[in-house]
Amino acid sequence: MTTAAALQGAFLVAALILTLLAGTPIPDGYRYPLIAVLAIAMGIQNAATRKLAVPDLTTTVLTLTLTGIAADSKIAGGPGSKAGRRLVAVAAMLCGAVVGAALVLYVRSVYPLIIAVVVLAVVATASRALGRAGSRWLRVDG
Repeated sequence: MTTAAALQGAFLVAALILTLLAGTPIPDGYRYPLIAVLAIAMGIQNAATRKLAVPDLTTTVLTLTLTGIAADSKIAGGPGSKAGRRLVAVAAMLCGAVVGAALVLYVRSVYPLIIAVVVLAVVATASRALGRAGSRWLRVDG
């Protein structure tokens, strides 16, 4: 997790630098390299999420989460389980998308990237600190 967060952070810093150099609005000469760098960062995030194997945590596959809600609903003849966890994931993604879009449209494109870099720095640091061998929360007592 630490390596993935740090690597994704490096690509986001590259995107941040491109955005700062580009100005507003972002011209085509910067737009396509920016898309490529962000796509690589999202690929790293998707691979890390897949490796963690947390149930119903699909960061880049919102459609799968929505399909799961519909397929497992009692209306569709399913057990209706896990809908709450899935709805929380959908709501979190929706809130993040609204905030990010508002920042890009009404403020400046660089701010969502700054937020992402800060969040990833915290995640990488916490992952490094909590993932050390011998950490109390990793021990199995019994």
